[in-house]
Amino acid sequence: MKVTPKKHLGQHFLKDTRIAQRIAELLSGQGYDDVLEIGPGTGVLTQYLVDQPAALTAIDLDQESVDYLKAHYSGTPLRVLYGDVLAIDFKELFQDRPFAIIGNFPYNISSQIVFKTLEWRDQIPEFSGMFQKEVAQRICAQPGSKIYGILSVLTQAFYAAEYRFTVPPGVFHPPPKVDSGVLHLKRHPNHRLSCDESLFFKVVKTSFQQRRKTLRNSLKIFNISQKIKEDSIFARRPEQLSVAEFITLTQKMESDGISTHS
Repeated sequence: MKVTPKKHLGQHFLKDTRIAQRIAELLSGQGYDDVLEIGPGTGVLTQYLVDQPAALTAIDLDQESVDYLKAHYSGTPLRVLYGDVLAIDFKELFQDRPFAIIGNFPYNISSQIVFKTLEWRDQIPEFSGMFQKEVAQRICAQPGSKIYGILSVLTQAFYAAEYRFTVPPGVFHPPPKVDSGVLHLKRHPNHRLSCDESLFFKVVKTSFQQRRKTLRNSLKIFNISQKIKEDSIFARRPEQLSVAEFITLTQKMESDGISTHS
């Protein structure tokens, strides 16, 4: 049974088993009993996950891949699902159980996978995956960097993000036109923010929509009072603020009566 990479699904199948093993080994195996592999393709990464203690579920939007994995891993505990990971309800898959996410993610939905992970952060203590290199670097970027932005702040607010290694195009079929990057996310032991988390998300996203402006200007839509607006933090640009400072910013806005309904 042959699985053909499909351009409309953004598929680039990893051929190098050593790289697949390195990605699999990034997961600690602690704090969860289930693992979700996204976009397993031909199972190059799957083979290093299926025998681990955590129960493995693989989901793919390619019926060929699903059929191949079901045939190749029949007789194993692997659960293979056909579906769009962005549309699926994780509660149906795992109820309230914690689970880890892993995968060689399709470039065209990789950022959306991270945003969905953030939505389900209470159940996802760990995450390991391959992205387009620029996206992986953006997630792990630090304040002051030109690539530091929404993904950086929101991810690092809840997870320790670490860029682990770069993967060249030649180890994929077909080879992509860019390098790939593998990162690892480990949820902070205390991942509750000391501010309104929904407001925090809104503030971060609104700030970076006009990243060249000062916060005083980019956050005008919140109708901040003149007194709060005079605070020195509003004279800065969003890429200058650390995650902790974005939390402080959100707290200041809360104290001014600002909410997600403002």
